[in-house]
Amino acid sequence: MLDNIKHIILVLSGKGGVGKSTVSTQLSLALREGGYKVGLLDIDLCGPSVPYLLQLEGKDVHQSEAGWIPIYLDKEQQLAVMSIGFLLNNRNSSVVWRGPKKTSMVKQFLTDVCWGDLDYLIIDTPPGTSDEHITVMENLKEIKCDGAVIVTTPQQVSIEDVRKEITFCKKTGIAIIGLVENMSGFVCPHCSDCTNIFSKGGGESLAEILKIPLLGTLPIDPKVGQLLGKCCTKEYPDSPLSKEFQSIVNKIVEI
Repeated sequence: MLDNIKHIILVLSGKGGVGKSTVSTQLSLALREGGYKVGLLDIDLCGPSVPYLLQLEGKDVHQSEAGWIPIYLDKEQQLAVMSIGFLLNNRNSSVVWRGPKKTSMVKQFLTDVCWGDLDYLIIDTPPGTSDEHITVMENLKEIKCDGAVIVTTPQQVSIEDVRKEITFCKKTGIAIIGLVENMSGFVCPHCSDCTNIFSKGGGESLAEILKIPLLGTLPIDPKVGQLLGKCCTKEYPDSPLSKEFQSIVNKIVEI
């Protein structure tokens, strides 16, 4: 079901809570705003937040003879979404599965979703380097995958976990598109000064040491954090975060 997709991009993080799903959803929305036809696959089985972030909670997915039919965000069907969250009763339901069942579900999501013709498929993965990651790699062996966008935050503990993620990519043959440092300071809504709450430059120094591209550094912006189902580059085009995010999208498109 991935044969008619021009570009496949994985979004990875070394640890949870770094904003990986937010980056995945905003990247998908920004690509759609750029005129591309996009799919977003959420395989974070234990913490599927994409339905909430896109205001699609409560939607039902259906199966046809050809496979799963994704949920479309818009009537023009420019953004298709598939998530384990659509198969749960509510957001408080948890997935209490052992590895083999998780692996089977990931395989189904990768092979049995009717995406149709897409310019981009963004795959939001679980944090860390789990069974789900290995299953994704095995199923993408025959398909051209552009590579991975790795999301981190400036703190040292996050940077150390990203090192492990990069090692995983190298061992499994995943190309690294680049690194995004999220939560890189807080922009005051009144004076526009940027305060480095956590630390500064961790992502930049890591990218330099490991010889991978630094795609951009995204500051915290409370307004953007409240944008559920809306694109930050469209709603707040002049905000520092939106300008930086648009720069990241442009770099990915140019690959």
